[in-house]
Amino acid sequence: MRLVIIGGGILGTTHASAAIRRGHEVVQLEREPEPRGATVRDFGLIWVSGRSATELELALRARMSWQELGGKVPGVGFRPVGSLTLVHTADELAVAEAAAAGAEAEARGFELLDPERVRAVNPALRGKFRAGLHCSTDAVIEPRQLLPALRAYLTASDRYTFHPGVEARAVTDTGSGARVRDDQDRVFDADLVLVCPGAAHTGLTRELAGTLPVRRVRRQMMQTASLGEPLTTAVADGDTFRYYPGFAGPEVDALNREQSQTATAAEHKMRLLCVQRLHGGLTIGDTHEYTEPFAFDVDEAPYEHLTAVAEELLGRELPPIARRWASTYSQSVDPDVPVTRARADRRVWVITGSGDRGTTLGPALAEETADLLGL
Repeated sequence: MRLVIIGGGILGTTHASAAIRRGHEVVQLEREPEPRGATVRDFGLIWVSGRSATELELALRARMSWQELGGKVPGVGFRPVGSLTLVHTADELAVAEAAAAGAEAEARGFELLDPERVRAVNPALRGKFRAGLHCSTDAVIEPRQLLPALRAYLTASDRYTFHPGVEARAVTDTGSGARVRDDQDRVFDADLVLVCPGAAHTGLTRELAGTLPVRRVRRQMMQTASLGEPLTTAVADGDTFRYYPGFAGPEVDALNREQSQTATAAEHKMRLLCVQRLHGGLTIGDTHEYTEPFAFDVDEAPYEHLTAVAEELLGRELPPIARRWASTYSQSVDPDVPVTRARADRRVWVITGSGDRGTTLGPALAEETADLLGL
Protein backbone atom coordinates (compact mmCIF):
# COMPACT_ATOMS: atom_id res chain seq x y z
CA MET A 1 0.00 0.00 0.00
CA ARG A 2 0.92 3.65 -0.34
CA LEU A 3 0.68 5.63 2.90
CA VAL A 4 0.99 9.33 3.54
CA ILE A 5 1.78 10.10 7.18
CA ILE A 6 1.26 13.69 8.27
CA GLY A 7 3.42 14.59 11.28
CA GLY A 8 7.07 13.92 12.04
CA GLY A 9 6.93 13.33 15.81
CA ILE A 10 7.15 10.09 17.73
CA LEU A 11 3.78 8.71 16.62
CA GLY A 12 4.21 9.69 12.98
CA THR A 13 7.71 8.24 12.79
CA THR A 14 6.98 4.97 14.62
CA HIS A 15 3.91 4.47 12.40
CA ALA A 16 6.12 5.06 9.37
CA SER A 17 8.59 2.50 10.70
CA ALA A 18 5.85 -0.08 11.28
CA ALA A 19 4.47 0.39 7.76
CA ILE A 20 7.90 0.12 6.12
CA ARG A 21 8.65 -3.01 8.11
CA ARG A 22 5.44 -4.56 6.77
CA GLY A 23 6.43 -3.85 3.18
CA HIS A 24 4.45 -0.69 2.41
CA GLU A 25 5.52 2.60 0.84
CA VAL A 26 5.49 5.73 3.03
CA VAL A 27 5.64 9.46 2.34
CA GLN A 28 5.96 11.46 5.58
CA LEU A 29 5.23 15.19 5.78
CA GLU A 30 6.42 17.46 8.60
CA ARG A 31 5.49 21.12 8.74
CA GLU A 32 8.74 22.17 10.49
CA PRO A 33 12.21 21.91 8.92
CA GLU A 34 12.91 19.51 11.79
CA PRO A 35 10.36 18.25 14.35
CA ARG A 36 10.50 20.47 17.43
CA GLY A 37 7.48 19.45 19.49
CA ALA A 38 7.05 17.30 22.57
CA THR A 39 9.13 14.36 21.28
CA VAL A 40 12.42 16.24 21.12
CA ARG A 41 11.67 18.14 24.35
CA ASP A 42 11.12 14.92 26.30
CA PHE A 43 13.14 12.97 28.88
CA GLY A 44 13.66 10.06 26.50
CA LEU A 45 12.40 7.67 29.18
CA ILE A 46 11.07 4.23 28.34
CA TRP A 47 9.05 4.25 31.56
CA VAL A 48 7.65 0.75 32.14
CA SER A 49 7.49 1.25 35.91
CA GLY A 50 4.73 3.84 35.87
CA ARG A 51 2.38 2.43 33.25
CA SER A 52 -0.96 1.10 34.43
CA ALA A 53 -1.71 -2.61 34.77
CA THR A 54 -3.76 -2.52 31.56
CA GLU A 55 -0.83 -0.95 29.67
CA LEU A 56 1.94 -3.09 31.14
CA GLU A 57 2.02 -5.69 28.36
CA LEU A 58 1.98 -2.90 25.76
CA ALA A 59 4.83 -1.12 27.55
CA LEU A 60 6.95 -4.27 27.74
CA ARG A 61 6.41 -4.93 24.02
CA ALA A 62 7.41 -1.36 23.25
CA ARG A 63 10.48 -1.65 25.44
CA MET A 64 11.58 -4.74 23.49
CA SER A 65 11.00 -2.84 20.24
CA TRP A 66 13.15 0.05 21.46
CA GLN A 67 15.93 -2.34 22.39
CA GLU A 68 15.74 -3.93 18.95
CA LEU A 69 15.74 -0.52 17.26
CA GLY A 70 18.64 0.60 19.41
CA GLY A 71 20.66 -2.34 18.15
CA LYS A 72 19.92 -1.48 14.53
CA VAL A 73 20.09 2.31 14.88
CA PRO A 74 22.83 3.39 17.32
CA GLY A 75 21.76 7.03 16.99
CA VAL A 76 18.61 6.22 18.97
CA GLY A 77 20.89 6.08 22.03
CA PHE A 78 19.08 3.20 23.73
CA ARG A 79 20.47 2.33 27.18
CA PRO A 80 18.85 -0.25 29.51
CA VAL A 81 19.80 1.75 32.61
CA GLY A 82 16.73 1.11 34.75
CA SER A 83 15.48 3.65 37.28
CA LEU A 84 15.51 4.43 40.99
CA THR A 85 12.57 6.15 42.65
CA LEU A 86 13.88 7.56 45.93
CA VAL A 87 11.58 7.99 48.93
CA HIS A 88 11.74 10.14 52.05
CA THR A 89 8.52 9.75 54.02
CA ALA A 90 6.77 6.78 55.59
CA ASP A 91 3.86 7.15 53.16
CA GLU A 92 6.18 7.15 50.16
CA LEU A 93 7.94 4.09 51.54
CA ALA A 94 4.57 2.33 51.89
CA VAL A 95 3.90 2.88 48.18
CA ALA A 96 7.33 1.53 47.26
CA GLU A 97 6.86 -1.52 49.50
CA ALA A 98 3.47 -2.25 47.94
CA ALA A 99 4.92 -1.95 44.43
CA ALA A 100 7.84 -4.26 45.24
CA ALA A 101 5.48 -6.86 46.72
CA GLY A 102 2.76 -6.54 44.06
CA ALA A 103 1.67 -9.15 41.54
CA GLU A 104 3.39 -7.26 38.70
CA ALA A 105 6.67 -6.62 40.52
CA GLU A 106 8.59 -9.32 38.66
CA ALA A 107 7.30 -8.23 35.24
CA ARG A 108 8.22 -4.63 35.96
CA GLY A 109 11.58 -5.54 37.46
CA PHE A 110 10.85 -3.96 40.86
CA GLU A 111 13.09 -4.35 43.91
CA LEU A 112 13.15 -2.23 47.04
CA LEU A 113 16.69 -1.23 48.05
CA ASP A 114 18.07 0.31 51.24
CA PRO A 115 20.33 3.39 50.89
CA GLU A 116 23.51 1.33 50.82
CA ARG A 117 22.25 -0.84 47.95
CA VAL A 118 20.91 2.25 46.14
CA ARG A 119 24.41 3.72 46.16
CA ALA A 120 25.87 0.42 44.98
CA VAL A 121 23.59 0.62 41.93
CA ASN A 122 24.05 4.37 41.41
CA PRO A 123 27.11 5.78 43.24
CA ALA A 124 26.23 9.37 42.24
CA LEU A 125 23.32 9.30 44.70
CA ARG A 126 25.09 10.46 47.84
CA GLY A 127 22.26 12.53 49.32
CA LYS A 128 19.36 11.96 51.72
CA PHE A 129 16.67 9.34 51.15
CA ARG A 130 15.11 6.46 53.08
CA ALA A 131 15.04 3.82 50.32
CA GLY A 132 14.86 3.40 46.56
CA LEU A 133 12.49 1.43 44.32
CA HIS A 134 14.66 -0.05 41.58
CA CYS A 135 13.03 -0.84 38.22
CA SER A 136 15.30 -2.84 35.94
CA THR A 137 13.02 -2.68 32.88
CA ASP A 138 13.10 1.11 32.49
CA ALA A 139 15.42 2.48 29.83
CA VAL A 140 16.37 5.73 28.08
CA ILE A 141 16.87 6.99 24.55
CA GLU A 142 18.16 10.32 23.24
CA PRO A 143 15.16 12.53 22.33
CA ARG A 144 17.11 15.07 20.25
CA GLN A 145 18.82 12.33 18.22
CA LEU A 146 15.94 9.89 17.99
CA LEU A 147 13.89 11.18 15.06
CA PRO A 148 16.78 12.05 12.70
CA ALA A 149 18.36 8.66 13.44
CA LEU A 150 15.14 6.75 12.71
CA ARG A 151 14.52 8.71 9.52
CA ALA A 152 18.04 8.03 8.29
CA TYR A 153 17.45 4.33 8.94
CA LEU A 154 14.11 4.38 7.09
CA THR A 155 15.59 6.34 4.19
CA ALA A 156 17.89 3.40 3.49
CA SER A 157 14.73 1.76 2.14
CA ASP A 158 13.59 2.99 -1.27
CA ARG A 159 10.03 2.89 0.09
CA TYR A 160 10.35 5.90 2.42
CA THR A 161 10.44 9.62 1.62
CA PHE A 162 10.50 12.46 4.15
CA HIS A 163 9.38 15.98 3.25
CA PRO A 164 10.32 18.59 5.90
CA GLY A 165 8.96 22.13 5.97
CA VAL A 166 5.72 20.99 4.33
CA GLU A 167 2.28 21.65 5.77
CA ALA A 168 -0.63 19.48 4.67
CA ARG A 169 -3.59 21.68 3.81
CA ALA A 170 -6.27 19.28 2.57
CA VAL A 171 -7.06 15.57 2.48
CA THR A 172 -9.73 14.37 0.04
CA ASP A 173 -11.19 11.03 -1.04
CA THR A 174 -10.65 10.40 -4.75
CA GLY A 175 -12.87 7.33 -4.85
CA SER A 176 -9.98 4.97 -5.53
CA GLY A 177 -7.77 6.43 -2.81
CA ALA A 178 -6.93 9.56 -0.82
CA ARG A 179 -5.16 12.72 -1.92
CA VAL A 180 -3.13 15.08 0.25
CA ARG A 181 -2.44 18.62 -0.94
CA ASP A 182 0.34 20.62 0.72
CA ASP A 183 1.03 24.34 1.11
CA GLN A 184 3.15 24.31 -2.06
CA ASP A 185 0.16 22.97 -4.02
CA ARG A 186 1.81 19.59 -4.46
CA VAL A 187 -0.33 16.45 -4.43
CA PHE A 188 0.44 13.10 -2.78
CA ASP A 189 -1.82 10.18 -3.61
CA ALA A 190 -2.23 7.32 -1.15
CA ASP A 191 -4.29 4.28 -0.27
CA LEU A 192 -4.26 5.39 3.37
CA VAL A 193 -3.52 8.63 5.23
CA LEU A 194 -2.49 8.73 8.88
CA VAL A 195 -2.57 12.15 10.53
CA CYS A 196 -0.34 12.29 13.64
CA PRO A 197 -0.61 15.97 14.60
CA GLY A 198 0.75 15.91 18.15
CA ALA A 199 -0.76 18.81 20.10
CA ALA A 200 -2.07 20.58 16.95
CA HIS A 201 -5.76 19.89 17.63
CA THR A 202 -7.12 22.64 15.38
CA GLY A 203 -6.74 23.31 11.64
CA LEU A 204 -6.59 20.20 9.50
CA THR A 205 -7.01 17.91 12.53
CA ARG A 206 -10.33 19.49 13.51
CA GLU A 207 -11.46 19.68 9.90
CA LEU A 208 -10.93 15.94 9.47
CA ALA A 209 -11.99 14.56 12.84
CA GLY A 210 -13.93 17.29 14.65
CA THR A 211 -13.39 17.84 18.36
CA LEU A 212 -11.45 14.89 19.75
CA PRO A 213 -11.51 13.58 23.36
CA VAL A 214 -8.01 14.95 24.00
CA ARG A 215 -6.51 17.84 25.89
CA ARG A 216 -3.20 19.67 25.78
CA VAL A 217 -0.76 19.55 28.69
CA ARG A 218 2.06 22.03 29.19
CA ARG A 219 5.22 21.26 31.15
CA GLN A 220 8.54 22.90 32.06
CA MET A 221 11.94 21.17 32.03
CA MET A 222 15.64 21.99 32.09
CA GLN A 223 19.04 20.56 31.23
CA THR A 224 22.35 21.00 33.03
CA ALA A 225 25.93 21.02 31.88
CA SER A 226 27.82 17.77 32.35
CA LEU A 227 27.54 16.23 35.81
CA GLY A 228 31.16 15.13 35.58
CA GLU A 229 30.35 11.58 36.69
CA PRO A 230 27.97 8.82 35.55
CA LEU A 231 24.38 8.79 36.75
CA THR A 232 23.92 5.10 36.13
CA THR A 233 20.09 5.02 36.33
CA ALA A 234 17.23 7.36 35.68
CA VAL A 235 16.13 8.95 38.98
CA ALA A 236 12.71 9.93 40.29
CA ASP A 237 11.40 11.26 43.60
CA GLY A 238 8.47 10.10 45.71
CA ASP A 239 6.09 12.61 44.13
CA THR A 240 6.29 10.41 41.03
CA PHE A 241 4.02 7.92 42.82
CA ARG A 242 1.25 10.54 42.88
CA TYR A 243 1.39 10.94 39.11
CA TYR A 244 1.78 7.54 37.46
CA PRO A 245 -1.13 5.04 37.32
CA GLY A 246 1.17 2.04 37.76
CA PHE A 247 1.36 2.84 41.48
CA ALA A 248 -2.36 3.39 42.08
CA GLY A 249 -3.81 1.86 45.23
CA PRO A 250 -4.65 2.62 48.86
CA GLU A 251 -1.03 3.51 49.60
CA VAL A 252 -1.09 6.25 46.96
CA ASP A 253 -4.45 7.42 48.28
CA ALA A 254 -2.82 7.83 51.68
CA LEU A 255 0.15 9.59 50.10
CA ASN A 256 -2.15 12.05 48.36
CA ARG A 257 -3.74 12.89 51.71
CA GLU A 258 -0.29 13.59 53.12
CA GLN A 259 0.65 17.26 53.10
CA SER A 260 4.35 16.67 52.44
CA GLN A 261 4.54 18.38 49.06
CA THR A 262 5.89 21.91 48.95
CA ALA A 263 3.45 24.59 47.89
CA THR A 264 5.32 24.94 44.59
CA ALA A 265 5.18 21.21 43.84
CA ALA A 266 1.47 21.05 44.62
CA GLU A 267 0.61 24.18 42.64
CA HIS A 268 2.50 23.06 39.54
CA LYS A 269 1.60 19.35 39.89
CA MET A 270 5.26 18.41 39.98
CA ARG A 271 7.38 15.32 40.28
CA LEU A 272 11.11 14.99 39.71
CA LEU A 273 12.48 12.90 36.88
CA CYS A 274 16.17 13.05 36.03
CA VAL A 275 17.99 11.41 33.09
CA GLN A 276 21.61 11.72 32.08
CA ARG A 277 22.24 12.49 28.43
CA LEU A 278 25.09 10.96 26.45
CA HIS A 279 27.04 14.23 26.79
CA GLY A 280 26.86 13.99 30.58
CA GLY A 281 24.25 16.68 31.26
CA LEU A 282 21.04 15.99 33.14
CA THR A 283 17.53 16.46 31.78
CA ILE A 284 15.37 17.37 34.79
CA GLY A 285 11.64 18.03 35.07
CA ASP A 286 8.75 18.59 35.27
CA THR A 287 5.50 20.46 35.81
CA HIS A 288 1.95 19.81 34.55
CA GLU A 289 -0.52 22.47 33.49
CA TYR A 290 -3.93 21.51 32.12
CA THR A 291 -5.95 24.72 31.81
CA GLU A 292 -5.56 26.82 28.69
CA PRO A 293 -4.59 29.40 27.64
CA PHE A 294 -1.05 28.51 28.64
CA ALA A 295 1.51 31.13 29.50
CA PHE A 296 4.07 31.95 26.82
CA ASP A 297 6.90 32.25 29.36
CA VAL A 298 8.32 29.93 32.02
CA ASP A 299 7.94 30.24 35.78
CA GLU A 300 11.15 30.23 37.85
CA ALA A 301 9.70 28.73 41.06
CA PRO A 302 9.42 25.17 39.63
CA TYR A 303 13.06 25.27 38.53
CA GLU A 304 14.11 26.26 42.03
CA HIS A 305 12.10 23.33 43.43
CA LEU A 306 13.59 20.83 40.95
CA THR A 307 17.10 22.06 41.71
CA ALA A 308 16.58 21.68 45.47
CA VAL A 309 15.15 18.15 45.15
CA ALA A 310 17.86 16.99 42.73
CA GLU A 311 20.63 18.39 44.93
CA GLU A 312 19.17 16.70 48.01
CA LEU A 313 19.22 13.31 46.26
CA LEU A 314 22.66 13.78 44.72
CA GLY A 315 24.18 15.27 47.86
CA ARG A 316 25.93 17.96 45.81
CA GLU A 317 25.26 21.09 43.79
CA LEU A 318 23.92 20.69 40.30
CA PRO A 319 26.11 21.76 37.40
CA PRO A 320 25.08 25.06 35.78
CA ILE A 321 21.72 25.04 34.01
CA ALA A 322 22.39 25.10 30.27
CA ARG A 323 18.82 25.21 28.93
CA ARG A 324 15.24 25.69 30.12
CA TRP A 325 12.16 25.04 28.01
CA ALA A 326 8.44 24.38 27.96
CA SER A 327 6.57 21.91 25.79
CA THR A 328 2.98 20.95 25.09
CA TYR A 329 1.73 17.44 24.39
CA SER A 330 -1.62 15.89 23.52
CA GLN A 331 -3.27 13.58 26.06
CA SER A 332 -6.44 11.48 25.83
CA VAL A 333 -8.92 12.68 28.43
CA ASP A 334 -9.69 9.06 29.36
CA PRO A 335 -6.67 7.89 31.37
CA ASP A 336 -7.35 4.28 30.32
CA VAL A 337 -6.98 5.13 26.60
CA PRO A 338 -3.27 5.17 25.66
CA VAL A 339 -3.89 6.84 22.30
CA THR A 340 -6.89 8.31 20.48
CA ARG A 341 -7.53 6.93 16.99
CA ALA A 342 -10.32 8.68 15.10
CA ARG A 343 -11.49 7.53 11.69
CA ALA A 344 -12.04 10.63 9.56
CA ASP A 345 -13.28 8.59 6.60
CA ARG A 346 -12.62 5.17 5.11
CA ARG A 347 -9.05 6.06 4.11
CA VAL A 348 -8.04 8.66 6.71
CA TRP A 349 -7.25 8.24 10.42
CA VAL A 350 -6.20 10.83 13.00
CA ILE A 351 -3.93 9.45 15.74
CA THR A 352 -2.98 11.58 18.76
CA GLY A 353 -3.38 11.86 22.53
CA SER A 354 -0.62 9.51 23.71
CA GLY A 355 0.37 12.08 26.33
CA ASP A 356 3.64 11.64 28.19
CA ARG A 357 3.66 7.93 27.29
CA GLY A 358 4.25 8.53 23.58
CA THR A 359 7.97 7.83 23.79
CA THR A 360 7.47 4.76 25.99
CA LEU A 361 4.66 3.19 23.95
CA GLY A 362 5.28 4.59 20.45
CA PRO A 363 6.48 1.42 18.65
CA ALA A 364 3.80 -0.77 20.22
CA LEU A 365 1.02 1.74 19.48
CA ALA A 366 2.17 1.83 15.85
CA GLU A 367 2.04 -1.96 15.61
CA GLU A 368 -1.47 -1.90 17.12
CA THR A 369 -2.56 0.60 14.48
CA ALA A 370 -1.04 -1.51 11.71
CA ASP A 371 -2.92 -4.58 12.97
CA LEU A 372 -6.15 -2.59 13.32
CA LEU A 373 -5.92 -1.32 9.74
CA GLY A 374 -4.79 -4.62 8.28
CA LEU A 375 -1.42 -3.36 7.09
